[in-house]
Amino acid sequence: QVQLVESGGGLVQPGGSLRLSCVASGSDFKTTGMGWFRQAPGKQRELVARITGGDSTIYADSVKGRFIISRDNTKNTVYLQMNSLKPEDTAVYYCNEWGTAFWGQGTQVTVSS
Repeated sequence: QVQLVESGGGLVQPGGSLRLSCVASGSDFKTTGMGWFRQAPGKQRELVARITGGDSTIYADSVKGRFIISRDNTKNTVYLQMNSLKPEDTAVYYCNEWGTAFWGQGTQVTVSS
C-alpha cells in the first residue's frame, strides 16, 4: 500500500517562500513519477508540477519560473520549492504518485498579508 505524507505548508506573506515535502512509502520510488497538485476553495484540483523517475519536469504556466519540483530518492521524498508566492497560490497542496489513485492528505498553503 502506497502512503504519501505531505508537510511544509503554512501562512506566508506575498512574495515569500515555502518548501513542501512529500514522503512516500510502499512504492518503488526512484522509478516513479510524482506530481504536486493543488485545490483552491470552489475550484477543481489542478496540476502544479510533475517530475518523472528520470527527473524530467513539467510545470503549470501559472507557476513557471517561481516553483521548482525536485526529488531525493535516498529519502523517498519529493519537494516543491515555492518562491514569489502570490495570494492566488492559496490552496491545499497534494502530492500524487503519477498515474495512480494514491494521494497524500494535503497541506494548506495560505498567502496573505
